[in-house]
Amino acid sequence: MSTETFGSTPKTDRGWLVTFSGMGINLALGILYTWSMFKGAIEKEFGWKGSQLNDPYALCCLVFAAAMIFAGRCQDKFGPRLTASIGGLLVGAGFLLCSTTNSYGIWLLGFGVLAGIGIGFGYSSATPPALKWFPPSKTGLIAGLVVAGFGLAPVYLAPASQYLLGHYQVKTSMLILGIAFVIIVCGLAQLLANPPTGYIAGATPAAPGAVAKPAAVHATPGQILRQPTFWLLWVIYFIGAGAGLMVIGSVSGMAKKSMGELAFVAVAVMAIGNASGRILAGTLSDKIGRRWTLCLVLAIQAGLMFIAIPVTASKEMAAVIIVLVAALIGANYGANLALFPSYTKDLWGLKSFGMNYGVLFTAWGMGGLVLPRLQQTLTAGSAGSYKSSFVTAAVLLLVGAALTFLIKPREG
Repeated sequence: MSTETFGSTPKTDRGWLVTFSGMGINLALGILYTWSMFKGAIEKEFGWKGSQLNDPYALCCLVFAAAMIFAGRCQDKFGPRLTASIGGLLVGAGFLLCSTTNSYGIWLLGFGVLAGIGIGFGYSSATPPALKWFPPSKTGLIAGLVVAGFGLAPVYLAPASQYLLGHYQVKTSMLILGIAFVIIVCGLAQLLANPPTGYIAGATPAAPGAVAKPAAVHATPGQILRQPTFWLLWVIYFIGAGAGLMVIGSVSGMAKKSMGELAFVAVAVMAIGNASGRILAGTLSDKIGRRWTLCLVLAIQAGLMFIAIPVTASKEMAAVIIVLVAALIGANYGANLALFPSYTKDLWGLKSFGMNYGVLFTAWGMGGLVLPRLQQTLTAGSAGSYKSSFVTAAVLLLVGAALTFLIKPREG
């Protein structure tokens, strides 16, 4: 494990500096969640049709998840600073490549592959060092804060993208964003560091009823892959993440039916919900346990999918209702991104956290590839109606909620 540190006399505020630096990196990398803002402009300028409009986004999700395994290994071995810097450079390179062409194949390479790998490297390096500075009783809170940046990104990126696309073409917008991301991510990467060797986070008393405990094991990826609990968590993560991404990837198009050019507001408010859900779920799981929090999140999300059917079907639906539903769906989706890294630390320790979470995170990537593509197919086959997509997602979420009762606290 890397010993890249701030020095030999760590202070509490250094842990918070690392935490908020990681959040800042994720604020830039969260451009992934604004893809729905670009789809319309790409269709208009490039003439892409059908599934082509979702393919770079879906491929980016898959590559992002796959890259997390290798990026996690890099983070575990060489430290977060180098890993995040590589991520910033790759995302910038991918966006700069996209800025040169309207070729579908080159966009798959630039946005889908290069940016996907870059996001994986940046994202994987943000959470591990932050968790190492704090005691187990704050695992959920810290994980939630770091990943909240990724979910919160569309709050500023949605209007920024709207502005760029309104004043420049798609390719110029990608050029501007690519340059900005290199500067932001590589700059903040220099503030990431692990505690010194031998550092033990202060033992803060856990709140009554808390179940998060210091991990007594340091499992390797090979070991966790042989545990039934890993595969159970993988399936639940696939469902929870995929169902949320079905909506997030298309929320702009859904909102345009009644909100017109103000559809970006729904994207931004969903992002606020997304980020808030990560912090709230992480904090709640520190108090009542990961399992109960995860079960609650999945069950509520299933109910929201049913509620979303009449909301998205009506062209006269009040904008405030659309925005509220979008925010709640975003919050429950975001909760997954705080709960599963917390589970990873609880069950398998911090020594190989980067790789272990990277392996588990492949569930997010597969969910982001399969379910949004399924949503596109179901919507196309239903004359533009989202009903079948929401029903499918709701059923899967209920199955996921039921599966949480099979999760074991820890396996030897």
